[in-house]
Amino acid sequence: MQYYLGVDVSKAKLDLALLTANDKYRSKVFANDTQGFQSLVQWLQTHVPDGLTSVHICMEATGIYHEALACFLHDQGLKLSVVNPVLVKRFAEANRLRNKTDSADAKCLAMFCKNCNPQRWEAPSPGVRALQALVARLETLQAMRQAEANRLDVAHESVADSIRTMLAKLDASIAKVREQISGTIDDDPDLKGRANLLHTIPGLGDKTIPQLMAYIGRPERFKSVKALMAYAALTPLIRQSGTSLNKHRGTHPLGNHEFKRMLYFPAMVAGKYNPLVAQFWARLKAQNKPGKVIIVACMHKLLAIAYGVLRSGKPFDVNHLKQTGA
Repeated sequence: MQYYLGVDVSKAKLDLALLTANDKYRSKVFANDTQGFQSLVQWLQTHVPDGLTSVHICMEATGIYHEALACFLHDQGLKLSVVNPVLVKRFAEANRLRNKTDSADAKCLAMFCKNCNPQRWEAPSPGVRALQALVARLETLQAMRQAEANRLDVAHESVADSIRTMLAKLDASIAKVREQISGTIDDDPDLKGRANLLHTIPGLGDKTIPQLMAYIGRPERFKSVKALMAYAALTPLIRQSGTSLNKHRGTHPLGNHEFKRMLYFPAMVAGKYNPLVAQFWARLKAQNKPGKVIIVACMHKLLAIAYGVLRSGKPFDVNHLKQTGA
């Protein structure tokens, strides 16, 4: 007998809905902490007589709030899917599930899991987990520094010294996190090997490579370059309706938009210094493509090159990549 567990994750709590074979639900709420995770597993053991291997758990990717639970359940050997919230929203709309409460969302996730059978989530390695946490922290600190710098531009002299002190502290914290990122990569042979490969690609440097590795995680989890593009929100959106056939309308809304934004400046650099991307950029410009279209296309191109290098385990080679069409 198969069971489906929907978990609606928020900062403080976990709302559970266990869907059984007779389409009945059991609901429960636990704290979103280590003790709550353990209680969740104990609760499942009580209410799933066929064993935990018969449970498929589904939750949405909710920023940072779901990560600890997802890793805990993965380490327990449970079957878990972490899905895009947009997919669940569309499923709810298609099935006319109008109630919007934590309990109703958990039931919707259980139903989505049963009907759509999303793929199993694979947890990143400990090294990648550490890198992801550090990269996320670095991005937060950089955003805080930019906000303080903007305040300094218009600040009254009475508070200017306070802002400068804060900027100095943030600069010190940013430098420390960068050192931790370098140490994490150097101490992990797998991460070090990937970093060395990515360093051979013109357009990628010390600041962007850790970000790229954090977002990609294990390259093997993407079965094709198309799967990676979808994850990075770089899949073209095409609308076909009436006389407006095959009209491109930017990129598809599904995907990780933080990942997409991270690729913007590397693509700009690669457009000048990476021979493949520069040639591609020039060809699109000669076709009078809009600037935004060119940049997004070059983001796609650069990511495809990075994927090819990581999956092949071979350094960047212009001639080889030309032959493979990257």
